[in-house]
Amino acid sequence: MAAMAAAAKLTAAASSLLLRRSPLLRPHGLRLSRRFAPQRFVRHIASSTNEEAAAKAAAATADTGGPTIFDKIIAKEIPSNVVYEDEKVLAFRDINPQAPVHVLVIPKIRDGLTGLDKAEPRHVEILGYLLYAAKIVAEKEGIAEGYRVVINNGPKGYDKQIKN
Repeated sequence: MAAMAAAAKLTAAASSLLLRRSPLLRPHGLRLSRRFAPQRFVRHIASSTNEEAAAKAAAATADTGGPTIFDKIIAKEIPSNVVYEDEKVLAFRDINPQAPVHVLVIPKIRDGLTGLDKAEPRHVEILGYLLYAAKIVAEKEGIAEGYRVVINNGPKGYDKQIKN
């Protein structure tokens, strides 16, 4: 599932929202999707390490003001599989999905919001709008009956235990 505009955008592993189908919706509590072969999940260990390393690298450059990978995706310099886009947010499929439906929802304007820990009162509107956009994406993806929204914050915010 897929992986930004020039000036001020949100960054890395900091404050992206991830939509994941709820495990409660799987029959008999099965956690594996029929869409993926079993070896797909074996690769999660290695890909989790890669995703964590990428998140740490992106978080390190987030506050420097330079372009991040998300900036490049918004600017269409890096291709992505866009699920939803409007004037405030961009939602695209993760290139290394950890769930059958794994979409990142990011704001198009950074405005100092490089992580949830950097949130200030002026960010209240965009933070709420990100959740609203997650709802729109869930409806478009056909999972509105149940899904999980995950917010990673900082290089240690990636939870290796969250595997759907």
